[in-house]
Amino acid sequence: MDNIASAGSLEAANKKLVAEFMEVFSTGDVEAIMGYLAPTATWWVAGTIEGISGTKNKEEFRAMLSGLSTGTKTGAIRLTPLAWTAEGDRVAVETESYSEMRNGRVYNNLYHFVFEVRDGQIQSVKEYLDTEHTRAVFLG
Repeated sequence: MDNIASAGSLEAANKKLVAEFMEVFSTGDVEAIMGYLAPTATWWVAGTIEGISGTKNKEEFRAMLSGLSTGTKTGAIRLTPLAWTAEGDRVAVETESYSEMRNGRVYNNLYHFVFEVRDGQIQSVKEYLDTEHTRAVFLG
């Protein structure tokens, strides 16, 4: 029973960390966002979108995020969690994004993120999204 209770508290703490991360992500403060990621963290994005898809280390993710945010009117992409699942070190969250872009388009995507959290830091992220919407808004 103690293992189940401690697992539940670990999962609650991991969900809380990811929720805080999404709130900070929504501000566009790149340095604050990076503070949630472990030094060896990786971020993987589905698809074949040049400059966006594939696996990035922390510094590559910082550069990508900085570039993406300059295309938005507010400097941020708002993330709204819709549904959560947490088990052990993994937190999965269905999420909706919203941002008005400088190019006149609206970025409003749906995601499934899988976060791996250890020692109070995000170790890895897998980002599944509508790649055609992303391509049309950012590169179209």
